Amino acid sequence: MTSTAADQPLTRLARSQRRRAVVASTVGTTIEWYDFFLYGTAAALIFPKLFFPGSDPYVGVLLAFGTQFVGFAARPIGAAIFGHYGDRIGRKSTLITTLLIMGICTALIGILPTYAAIGIAAPILLTVLRLLQGVAVGGEWGGSVLLAMEWGSVKRRGFMASWPQVGVPIGLLLSTAMVQLMSSTTGPAFETWGWRVPFLASVLLVGVGLYVRLRVLESPEFAAVKEKQTVVKQPVLEVLRTQWREVLLSAFVRLSEQAPFYLFITFVLTYGTQQLKLGRSGLLTDTLIAAAIGLVSVPLFGWLSDVIGRRLMYGIGIVCTALYAFPYFGLLNTRTAGLVLLAIVLSLIFHDMQYGPQAALIAESFGTNIRYSGAGIGYQLASVIAGGPAPLIAAAILKNTGSSTGISWYIIACCVVAMGALLLMPRPAGSAPPSVEAARTHG
Repeated sequence: MTSTAADQPLTRLARSQRRRAVVASTVGTTIEWYDFFLYGTAAALIFPKLFFPGSDPYVGVLLAFGTQFVGFAARPIGAAIFGHYGDRIGRKSTLITTLLIMGICTALIGILPTYAAIGIAAPILLTVLRLLQGVAVGGEWGGSVLLAMEWGSVKRRGFMASWPQVGVPIGLLLSTAMVQLMSSTTGPAFETWGWRVPFLASVLLVGVGLYVRLRVLESPEFAAVKEKQTVVKQPVLEVLRTQWREVLLSAFVRLSEQAPFYLFITFVLTYGTQQLKLGRSGLLTDTLIAAAIGLVSVPLFGWLSDVIGRRLMYGIGIVCTALYAFPYFGLLNTRTAGLVLLAIVLSLIFHDMQYGPQAALIAESFGTNIRYSGAGIGYQLASVIAGGPAPLIAAAILKNTGSSTGISWYIIACCVVAMGALLLMPRPAGSAPPSVEAARTHG
């Protein structure tokens, strides 16, 4: 289709909005995941002492990871709530709400009194705030991915949808860096007040995120749905009625990605410091390096999925993760600095092979008018069966066996289930309406 002179302003606007959509989605998910990972790091390192004192170290770790699990369990609820509004009123306004909820809850954790100050109320309030964090993250993912993906070309969906996923390594990088910085600068005071600073810093990040998101227009695919008056009144009920298989498959396909991931970034801190007696600072630095590589590997594998196919790219990641389950702990158990670093870096690269193409893989299973609800619920259900219980299961295995062997078999089992789900996943529900795609590819 040939562009006319009259089309040029629209073309420039579309290109500008495409860039803004990618930036807004990536910045937003960065902030959400900064907040979410910050809690995971604190749960592994300091929350057992501050909010669950009086128990042996193992029980304290289980209780801290238990409150972390509450956040995971709340994510499907958030996906359903915000999926409803995202498919009814639009992606943009819903995303602004999730960002505000997450930022406020994280800041409140930063000023929360500990058990020593207010007793049992401290862990209860911590759990409530973690639950609200989970609701916010549950609603965030679907909107961020769709805002970026629906502004991009159908042929580049893997690459476009991978950019919000980059928010994970950036969020991990920022949260780990902040903990590392405050831990090294405050020393012993880190466990009294230094840990609070990274949580309070979230307020500044939220301000940046709001500024960026307010400047983005609604996605063209959802705008077309509203123009054609095909908005579904009850999108959550509709997707559960018509595409419940796709929702379940979306959750199970994530087992090989999400369960190992939370072992690789949170449980490794517990395993490394308590079981292997490695230094906290060294483990945090290794995680920083691995997260930095993710800034390149996540979009790279998203782009590669557009070239070789999403299922093939994702399947390669599943196989690599399964094959790495025993070598991972073998490298950690050497206690050799270089090999520990290699273990952590490789673990996140194999994770990124799946995480890069994952957003488009899941979102393409659903039609535009129920996509926020379907993709979000399917994606976040994995939090209940994968990410949430993974550190708890690993901690229990380690406590009962004193060995990492059972944890490796757990990772392999997750990969087997995920491969089965991948093979059963349907082909994409369809591309954007021709008029929308033509408008996006003008010029």
